[in-house]
This record gives sequence, structure tokens and C-alpha cells, in this order.
Amino acid sequence: MKFLKRNIYSFSLIFFLFLVDRLSKYATLRLFENLDETNIAITSFLKFNLIWNDGIAFGLLSFDEGAFYNLLSLIITLITLILIYLMIKAKNIEKFGFCLIIGGSFGNIFDRFYYSSVIDFIDFHVGNFHWFIFNVADIFITIGVLVLIMFEFFKKNEEKN
Repeated sequence: MKFLKRNIYSFSLIFFLFLVDRLSKYATLRLFENLDETNIAITSFLKFNLIWNDGIAFGLLSFDEGAFYNLLSLIITLITLILIYLMIKAKNIEKFGFCLIIGGSFGNIFDRFYYSSVIDFIDFHVGNFHWFIFNVADIFITIGVLVLIMFEFFKKNEEKN
């Protein structure tokens, strides 16, 4: 009971982030379901462009081989379990960073097992330069990684002083 009490906010945040990602992907699928195209301009630098990503972050390591995809999904799931352990041991802002990563990871893991591919749809571009197409879960993961990097940077500076 004490374990759950200490981590209820963290698990609630993870669940909330997972829900936000699921809702964004559900809305995107419903939007494109009734359209003949998979590319909608939102602004001059942002489009919704529905793709199915069977690789890792930003479509890297995409292969058609099912065994490799399953192994990759298993590795991602194991890493997420390790991150949960680290989150439980962490405190404050470090715990928050892990929660962001885990919440985003759960969103993408759900896609991997339910759709056998991750739904990506946010296409940010400047002129003809396009960043990788990503999703809301990827945003949470990226912010979480940045929070942990900044936490470590400031922790090292405090230890020097």
C-alpha cells in the first residue's frame, strides 16, 4: 500500500499521458478515415500526414521482417520496464522526466501490439526541409529525455560547487 501511495501521482500522470496520446491518434485516424488523402496542411509549416511507422523513433530501423519487428518491440517493452523501475527510485523532477518517457512509450507500445505499427502524423517543416513525422507520444518522450538531461547537467554543476 505504501508503494502505491508514494507513486500514485506518477502512475496517474503516466496514464493521463497515455490517454492524451491515444486520443490524438484516435482523432487522427477518424479524421483520415473519411478523406481520400493522408496529408492535410494546418499551417505553412505544419501538416498532418498519416504514416504507419514500423521502425523505432522517427522511423529509424524500419524493416519488413516480422521477426525483427517483434524483437524490436520486445526490446522497447523491456527498456520501458527498466524505466519504470528507475522512475520508482527517482524523486521530484527526475521522476517527472521518467513519467513523460514512460507515458509516451506506453502509447507507442500500444500501437506496436494493436496495429503492428506506430501511428505518426505530425509533419513539421520549414520550406522543403521536413523533420521526421512524429506523434504526441514522441513529444512526451523527447521532453522527458530533455528533462533528464537538464537534471543531470544541473546535478553535476551542484556537485562541483
